[in-house]
Amino acid sequence: MPATDVLIHARGLAKSFGSATAVAGIDFDLHRAEAFGFLGPNGAGKSSTMRMIGCVSPPSGGELSILGLDPVADGPAIRARLGVVPQQDTLDVELTVRENLIIYGRYFGLPRGVIAERAARLLEFVQLADRAEDQVEPLSGGMKRRLTIARSLINEPEILLLDEPTTGLDPQARHAVWDRLYRLKQQGVTLVLTTHYMDEAEQLCDRLVVMDRGKIAAGGSPRDLIGRYSTPEVLELRFDPAGHQQAAEKLMDAPAERMEVLADRVLLYTRDGDAALTAVRGLGLEPLTSLVRRSTLEDVFLRLTGRRLED
Repeated sequence: MPATDVLIHARGLAKSFGSATAVAGIDFDLHRAEAFGFLGPNGAGKSSTMRMIGCVSPPSGGELSILGLDPVADGPAIRARLGVVPQQDTLDVELTVRENLIIYGRYFGLPRGVIAERAARLLEFVQLADRAEDQVEPLSGGMKRRLTIARSLINEPEILLLDEPTTGLDPQARHAVWDRLYRLKQQGVTLVLTTHYMDEAEQLCDRLVVMDRGKIAAGGSPRDLIGRYSTPEVLELRFDPAGHQQAAEKLMDAPAERMEVLADRVLLYTRDGDAALTAVRGLGLEPLTSLVRRSTLEDVFLRLTGRRLED
């Protein structure tokens, strides 16, 4: 791939706060027009990495170049070419929906006519054109998130940074945000996002890295990671809490490639979940509930770190 297609290049990138290490020397490259994700639990180092990419927090060590520039020396020039959707919405709730876009556009020194045209187009894109003259305060959480995304696009950025873009939203609002982000990806916008939702990463990311305790545990496409670190199917079993541990011990004899014993259920990793369930019953075990499902990135994370993403 041509070097000009690498928009962000990091080698040994590190961030410390006093004696605490947030990012412990990571390597990654982001290519033009791809959606790249940092997946991991809270405290994994995702947001610290995003703040370094966003040129608001200088690296403590390693190399980082963004759009061929040095984030320490060229911060303002880089920031002018980035769009940022922060973890918490920072909208001016006393202004109208349209005014939020217009004022933000002025920060970039854009002509008024250009800002007005872009604001109208972006409000159509995020499906808020009918709320343009409404104040922000009464909008739903999902609408505020979509407005924040529209605002981040006012300068037509080359890279859009999204830190936990759907945290705190209900499922319907999350899917509405995903739809807009998917459309941006189709239009060739380069996306970088952090998330602890494995379904979000699977939906949106062409490539991702799994982060844990400031390091990268693995990287690749969602399909590659699931193929490398998990099995095609997972059998989830729940037993009476009083017999949970005893059942887990019996399941050591079940035909599975791997077993994970969680507080409330047992996961058997297998190529054929239905056959595994038949074998479980052959051991004299009858679960309260059983579920055969396909492997997800959550299973990859559990395999790599021994923890669930919510932990």
